[in-house]
Amino acid sequence: MNNKKKKSKRILLISLTLSVATVGGILYGLADRYLIPHVEEVVAQPSTAAAISSSASGTQSAATTKTAATNSASTTSTASAANATSDDWNYKSDNVDISVKQVETGSGEDKITYYVADVQLKNASNLRTAFADHTFGRNITEHTSEIASANNAIFAINGDYYGFRNDGVVIRNGTLYRDEPARDGLALFADGTMKPYNEEEVSAEDLLAQGVTNTFSFGPVLVKDGATVQDFDHVKIDTNFGNRTIDEANPRTGIGIISPNHYVFVVVDGRQQNYSRGMTLNEFAELFEDLGATEAYNLDGGGSSTMYFMGRVVNSPGGKGQERGVSDIIYVGE
Repeated sequence: MNNKKKKSKRILLISLTLSVATVGGILYGLADRYLIPHVEEVVAQPSTAAAISSSASGTQSAATTKTAATNSASTTSTASAANATSDDWNYKSDNVDISVKQVETGSGEDKITYYVADVQLKNASNLRTAFADHTFGRNITEHTSEIASANNAIFAINGDYYGFRNDGVVIRNGTLYRDEPARDGLALFADGTMKPYNEEEVSAEDLLAQGVTNTFSFGPVLVKDGATVQDFDHVKIDTNFGNRTIDEANPRTGIGIISPNHYVFVVVDGRQQNYSRGMTLNEFAELFEDLGATEAYNLDGGGSSTMYFMGRVVNSPGGKGQERGVSDIIYVGE
């Protein structure tokens, strides 16, 4: 009888040990995937054309993922810009013209509050991107305002949160950082234009050869060739843990283009009763079309949606006016 009890206890102990090990392994795997920072290596050096463009605009170096020194040395402060004038909602210099406005529509539970930035640049080199902590990798995050301030940005929005996933094509400031095609991406070109593309149909090498300076891997495409995209019913961005359809009303961040070097950026607040419910993808696409965008693309939204201008966050991110850490931004600098 005693032997049977001892055997049962051993079996129970072994089972408990295996269960704890299994749960611990699962928890560590989740933490490693979504919480623990991982610095990643650069995939490829920029093409000659891209390198020239990157050097001329003072953007991130391809030689290292730690680019703090490069950005600090090459980016001038907004205060020293030639003939610059500004107020809380406008900035104008010889190279940059930005106008930001707050828009409110509807009322009560149907009220929507959003922010539109009309950005006109003399040269595409004024439109740049930056990583959290000046480092490329997964789960490395800072607030949009922190990244913007560290790069002397005049204006900034959150990017595609590339660091939450391990796929997609990531080209930033002429450097290829990741080459794992997965979805419809967005490409910005050195001539001041932009267009969506299918990552699985166009190689990263071809993109660089065409003069692509930056790509974003989120989506979906909102406006293409001047017409809004209509079918968002089953759109999913990826297959990460907890992923769900994003078609319902949510906070939003997006970028559109009206003509070369003339961009429109929109950040929609949401999930805030009697202030802003957010927008559906259809509403977001229609808004960009109404603003005159010929191409438009949806970036990371929800708690990430943040617009920064002249040293302050202008919207109310996260439903409580508190920013969420993100892996990257798109910004305008002198």
